[in-house]
Amino acid sequence: MAVNLSAPVDLMPVAGVTLGVASAAIKKAGRDDLLVMCFAPGTVAGGVFTRNAFAAAPVQLCRDRLATGDGLRALLINSGNANAATGDGGRADAECLTAALAEHLGCQATQVWPFSTGVIGVRLPVTRMVDALPRALAAASQDHWGLAAQAIMTTDTVAKGLSRRVETTRGAVTVTGIAKGVGMIYPNMATLLAVVATDAPMHAGDVQALTREAADRSFNCVTIDSDTSTNDSFVIAATGAVGGAPFVAGSADADAVRAAIFDVCETLAQAIARDGEGATRFVTIDVDGAGSRDEARQVAMSIANSPLVKTALFAGDANWGRLVMAIGKAGVEGLDPATVDLRLDDLPLLAGGQPHPDYTDPAGTAVLAKPEYTISVSLGRGEASIRCWTCDFSYDYVKINAEYRT
Repeated sequence: MAVNLSAPVDLMPVAGVTLGVASAAIKKAGRDDLLVMCFAPGTVAGGVFTRNAFAAAPVQLCRDRLATGDGLRALLINSGNANAATGDGGRADAECLTAALAEHLGCQATQVWPFSTGVIGVRLPVTRMVDALPRALAAASQDHWGLAAQAIMTTDTVAKGLSRRVETTRGAVTVTGIAKGVGMIYPNMATLLAVVATDAPMHAGDVQALTREAADRSFNCVTIDSDTSTNDSFVIAATGAVGGAPFVAGSADADAVRAAIFDVCETLAQAIARDGEGATRFVTIDVDGAGSRDEARQVAMSIANSPLVKTALFAGDANWGRLVMAIGKAGVEGLDPATVDLRLDDLPLLAGGQPHPDYTDPAGTAVLAKPEYTISVSLGRGEASIRCWTCDFSYDYVKINAEYRT
């Protein structure tokens, strides 16, 4: 039931990256649920991961391996099982699987990073997954980004991916990314599972800084249900296959690549909200006039995460009092209602904290009947702003999550 979202087409290969998928019957037989992404030697990567205290075993391992500075040669990603809340055994499972893949590739185990998504509290079927590795590697190709996007899906209804190509002084540079996630989405440092690759030459430190900035501008600005996953992981990998010395941060070449990566990440983040579990509305929330970006985010997420707001959005009910409630409960110290303006698209609701004289309920209902629209809030306190994305809560959201394990 995705809102104005289609499966990706024409995902561009990234030089130095191959992708192969296979079925390991991790949760259900008959579907590809194991993805191997292989990267050329010399690839540098950055990563950000969930801050959930129950961070899954693969997240723990990725954090440790990123810190070694050994670089990235492969990602091993599975759907159907989160390998979270599985204790020392779960970590041993992840180590066993990445060691097996490293042996196939002839690299260090620390250069293989695991991602997992799916049911929490269940051990991985390690033997079946190890047996599937040769099949995934045999199927690996530069052109399998679309298959990869499908293999990592759980309750997603549409695969998510995007490519951009920019010109630099060294020729064309490609950026391609995929993501999954439509429930248990309220990022904190990262979100869902997302991988973005580029053939641009970059310094490892620049990639890590870019990963954090990209996450803050994109995945950290999307919410489905206010729940932060145990498995949120986001990686940017730069193979350097275009050649030459790393682009200098702040140069025209580096800025062009940076802008392309931001575009890919922001579009993928929006796709997450468009495909939110049971979603019938895609909603952009703009907050400006804030004293700080954090303050703006507080207000945006207070609106986006309110069950009362989200159910009203599903009903198309112009009960804008719920929006006022959410702004007021956001915890902005010293917020003066008399400075707050509120709009639905171009329709003013509040001006200076009072109902706008031109507002009518039929006009509000007409906006809320559309499949996508923007809620805009101006706080009148400063110059900071933020843009976030969310969706409504429908009957299907309850059904999907009530039946998640069946």
